[in-house]
Amino acid sequence: MSADIESRGRRKENIGIVVSNKMNKTVTVKVTRKLRHKKYEKVIERSKKYYAHDDSNSLTVGQKVRIMETRPLSKLKRWRVVEVL
Repeated sequence: MSADIESRGRRKENIGIVVSNKMNKTVTVKVTRKLRHKKYEKVIERSKKYYAHDDSNSLTVGQKVRIMETRPLSKLKRWRVVEVL
């Protein structure tokens, strides 16, 4: 089991907020990250939206969730919800 995980590598994880749940078994999660501007050194926020698989179909807008990278599940869906925070 541990050799299988090592060969596959560590999967990416992100924490974000559910912004849409109108699709069947799919939620849209907005992930924000903070970075420092190279020239002006001001802290700025960048955000990106991901489609994530919600097998239980029970998440609501505004919930904070942890998502994990997985195999392609559809044309745009490459993440799945691991837990609700």
